[in-house]
Amino acid sequence: MTGVLHYKAGNAPSVLNALRHIGEEAVLVTGPGIAVDRLILPGVGSALATMDSLRELGLDSFIRDSIGGGKPFLGICVGLQVLFDRSEEGGDVGCLGIFPGRVRRFDDSAVRVPQMGWNKVDFVRADPLVNDGGYFYFVNSFFAVPDDPDLLLGRADYNGPFCAMASRGKVYGAQFHVEKSGEAGLAMLKRFCTLI
Repeated sequence: MTGVLHYKAGNAPSVLNALRHIGEEAVLVTGPGIAVDRLILPGVGSALATMDSLRELGLDSFIRDSIGGGKPFLGICVGLQVLFDRSEEGGDVGCLGIFPGRVRRFDDSAVRVPQMGWNKVDFVRADPLVNDGGYFYFVNSFFAVPDDPDLLLGRADYNGPFCAMASRGKVYGAQFHVEKSGEAGLAMLKRFCTLI
């Protein structure tokens, strides 16, 4: 059973629909204490609003406890960004601190912000969740800068290379919208749902 974290600032129903489309059993999680095998944190909106909602619902501790207990975790878009220590989005926002690093804004004097549309992702190491790369759908004004280069799993380019996907163990974050990335995204979701 896959739990999709449903908080005030996310797009959980879209991810839930994608999971059901590929035949996976999934449930919306609105608070701690629900027994699931793995968790997905989808994201739309700002890091500040996301963290405020997670804290208010007690989901920040639930996420940390689930990851600490070895459950697979996938953060999508803002769900990736809040895995890091801090974000510039909404000020200097304290995030979950699962991965060391910060989230920074794209330079809007050099590129259109937000980045919206399909962009190529190259995966830099072998992993059960990824294949050889391809095009995925992005909507982001900010990007993660990991302190540990070993966290980098996928790289894309938008006025220079940036972290499109990060991972450590069974904890993953994708800057792109996995659920909106066509067959490549659905295949990634399917592979995530095999992790135990």
